[in-house]
Amino acid sequence: MAARRYFVKHRTSYLYSEPVTLCHERGFLTPRQAPSQTVLAHGTRVTPEPLLESVHTDRFGNTSHYLEIHYPHTQLEVVKEAIVDVAWPEIHTDQLDQWTLGSAQRAIAGNAALRLDRAMYGLPSRYVDAPGGLDAYADTILAPNLGFGQALVELTRGIHRDFAYRPGVTSVRTTVGELLDLRAGVCQDFTHLGLAILRSLGIPARYVSGYIETRPAPGKQKLEGSDASHAWISALAPNGAWIDVDPTNAQFADSRYIVTAWGRDFADVSPLRGVVVTEAASSRMSVGVDVLPMVGDDAPPISVLGLSLS
Repeated sequence: MAARRYFVKHRTSYLYSEPVTLCHERGFLTPRQAPSQTVLAHGTRVTPEPLLESVHTDRFGNTSHYLEIHYPHTQLEVVKEAIVDVAWPEIHTDQLDQWTLGSAQRAIAGNAALRLDRAMYGLPSRYVDAPGGLDAYADTILAPNLGFGQALVELTRGIHRDFAYRPGVTSVRTTVGELLDLRAGVCQDFTHLGLAILRSLGIPARYVSGYIETRPAPGKQKLEGSDASHAWISALAPNGAWIDVDPTNAQFADSRYIVTAWGRDFADVSPLRGVVVTEAASSRMSVGVDVLPMVGDDAPPISVLGLSLS
């Protein structure tokens, strides 16, 4: 797809039945600079105002946001807005098929320049392991003599075909083994499964968190906050390129995909998580995401929480 400019808004709100007296939160909400995109402007608003707020770059190159609130509050809202230019390269599977899946593994293992990538993204991680049954399932969709590009296609098609998209049947703690039994889940689960298969075959692969532009049905108006966070796979090719594939939608990433962060699995890139001190018996969280193309007369104003686009 052609290059596109997007306005992205991610709003997370927590409502507590009793005051929270202490709050520590960390999250990854700032879209990162990446080969596929350029972040033109971004801003954050936290209500109530934090006592302490800091930003740093983590080991994977993501922007990590940390905040502390030390006084009573019953509601916390974090709003992140950004303007991003997105332009993904077109993927040519025939070029990737110069390697088979087996020869790709050997080429990556023998390339000293890829040693750090192998160490960071080639080993099991908190949510990506190799349970019993993984190899048997992988054998149903992949073979060592399959071309590397075609293997990525078959991986995404296979997961899309064999696993139902069903929100609510899994959680952030669902394991790959449990997913193999359930045969249903959401994008996070399908990404963890794809990562587990690739890593078990010696192909380093990372978890990518971000957004994808969605469109309402014909004749329907897009509802505010109706988009959602998304997750997909980025696999390392023998030439050092990262190839992004989306098993939830059975396709390569294109210029509808906006990257926020990447890591070994969801634990490395959670949009927002933390610790609170409270006697509240209940709480409610709501999340609203908007991904709006900035084209034509309907484009939103080019100002992000007081930061003007330059």
